[in-house]
Amino acid sequence: MLSNIGIPGLILILVLALIIFGPKKLPEIGRAVGQSLKEFKNSTKGIMEDDKIEDEKKSKDENSTDEPKKIDS
Repeated sequence: MLSNIGIPGLILILVLALIIFGPKKLPEIGRAVGQSLKEFKNSTKGIMEDDKIEDEKKSKDENSTDEPKKIDS
């Protein structure tokens, strides 16, 4: 989707953003977007790690045998 924009399209978007939001607000918006993306990345990474741990537990449980233990008396 974004690969079809090109350099002229990016320049146009940046100029429009500068006109709409102004030079004072633009860095704040960029910072907020960057923090949001970082937070999203960290949360998805945590979810992926949780899924990996659950999969490892399931495979470990499936590989263990449920043989009855012999009791010597």
